Amino acid sequence: MTLPDIPSYPPFQPRFPWVGGHLQTLRSFFVGGKPRIGSARSERLMFRMPDGTGDCLSGMLEQPVKPLPDAPLLVIIHGLTGCEDSYLVRDAARHFVAAGLSVLRLNLRGAGPTRGDCTQSYHAGRTGDLDAVLAQLRETGRADRFVLYGASLGANMMLKYLGEQTRPHVVAAVSVSAPIDLARSSERIIQPRNKLYHHWLLKSMKREALATPGLSVTESKAVATVRTIFEFDERHVAVRNGFEGARDYYTQNSAKSYLKGITTPTLIIHALNDPWIPGAGYLDFDWSASARLTPLLPLDGGHVGFHDASGSWHLRMAEKFLEEKNVL
Repeated sequence: MTLPDIPSYPPFQPRFPWVGGHLQTLRSFFVGGKPRIGSARSERLMFRMPDGTGDCLSGMLEQPVKPLPDAPLLVIIHGLTGCEDSYLVRDAARHFVAAGLSVLRLNLRGAGPTRGDCTQSYHAGRTGDLDAVLAQLRETGRADRFVLYGASLGANMMLKYLGEQTRPHVVAAVSVSAPIDLARSSERIIQPRNKLYHHWLLKSMKREALATPGLSVTESKAVATVRTIFEFDERHVAVRNGFEGARDYYTQNSAKSYLKGITTPTLIIHALNDPWIPGAGYLDFDWSASARLTPLLPLDGGHVGFHDASGSWHLRMAEKFLEEKNVL
């Protein structure tokens, strides 16, 4: 398939020496730290889930020094094993707060500060939690319009959420490095060339899962003994969330199946040399049939990398997109 050509967006040019998918991916870990957000005021928000579990999601609301009048609230959704303090989340918050938007750094269920308090956990398609958060923000008068920004696994969940039904309260969205085909992504991450990534991710996933209150001895043993992410999804995620197995979980929750249903203007950024997520899922999709979707699919950039001479290319492209949609 021919790559979509969107000339109004400048192409990504990697910054030396961060050339290639692996170095682009790893730079955030090498020189990351915790970007200073620069907000005028930060506030902890809690969101009780309406499913009877007693679980709460939490997030940090960042208010800009010079807020744009009547601007929507931007909600950042982290990736696998991430949280409100992940480098990628803080870097995005820093960028958009500087642009004048209020930003919510959302922790999904069982992530970050709520890890030891939630009896359930987030997964790639748990869109009901996001819907509950946005509903509570509207009910309390915090915001009535939203921009969603999702990275990695959080981006897949966000795209599924947007494609399930019309979301009139979401005025725009940005997806970065989403694993829109979960089965292909699972197969890619366990390949020998990704051994170090896979070991690190699986170790973090197991640590998160084992911190869940109320795990049975059987569940704890299943988590402790899995050897791959596929086994983790098969023996833990699928079992706890009512799926028939990992492949059923992947089929029901891959965002690729929901893209055609998205009516929200959405920027979709993915590097075709992402070492974790194959580009095939993006190249297989007919973008011309979805007028609301704007795909940026550079050949280079890694997994949520996009480091160029001016900083974070994907964040500048996101800001440009929001300007075009009259959000900024």
